[in-house]
Amino acid sequence: MGGCRTSFQSEWADSLTVGPASPQDVSSTVWLFLGGVLLSIFLLLGFSSSSYAASVTDFPIKPVRRAIPILGTTTNAQSEQVGIVAEVQLEFIQRRDHKGLDLQFLNRPGKFSPYAQQSVKDALILVVQAAGLNPDSWTVRFMLPYPGVTLYGESLSAMAALNVVALAKNDPVDEKTVLTGTVTMDGHVGTVGGVPLKILAAHEQRYRRVLIPEEPDVADDDWETPFLMEVSPVGSIKHAYLALTHRPLRSHLNEQPFAATLSQ
Repeated sequence: MGGCRTSFQSEWADSLTVGPASPQDVSSTVWLFLGGVLLSIFLLLGFSSSSYAASVTDFPIKPVRRAIPILGTTTNAQSEQVGIVAEVQLEFIQRRDHKGLDLQFLNRPGKFSPYAQQSVKDALILVVQAAGLNPDSWTVRFMLPYPGVTLYGESLSAMAALNVVALAKNDPVDEKTVLTGTVTMDGHVGTVGGVPLKILAAHEQRYRRVLIPEEPDVADDDWETPFLMEVSPVGSIKHAYLALTHRPLRSHLNEQPFAATLSQ
């Protein structure tokens, strides 16, 4: 056993026993070493850059979803007009490109009439301008979760537009407050009909506060505020947004004027 160990140590020692190196050999070794270090750094930087690019480009964008309550009117089995609280699903996506506002209305399970779609588009552009935001990287989808139902009218437009902006700004919306109304060109909450019926429907669904236009519809009858409910007339969309979110619609942090265009 001792001889084997001695022989192994001898061969190992012989492999490390080298004569004095020449200056040329030393220089070549140094350059090879430096070249290897530089190559390693280059590969490492390239890998890090590609990894970062992949993480930015390939990382999926997570949509934000919210259910929006809307007030409307319909007819019951006795052909009487009654108020109703419905729900619209909203999906908001902040894209990486800047190709324009992509506004979509899904046609299933339920669908939106052309008039309802146009009223929401117009309201959203006006509210975004008032907020000082640039929506050219937004994708906004609306979905009506009632199979075979078509939503008509424009009274959802202010509520829908203000909720989109609230999602873009990451502002909370009071879940016990609901708004009915349109958005006018001068930034006010426009008149809608059926307000007394809508208030009763909101009360039955236990909403605490209903925001209505300051200017009433001449066709509406007089009404009384239900017990333990607050009915607040609002004049401007800035006032309505503050009532919904308890935050200002516009601030110095979002002064980004934009061209009001929709992506195709």
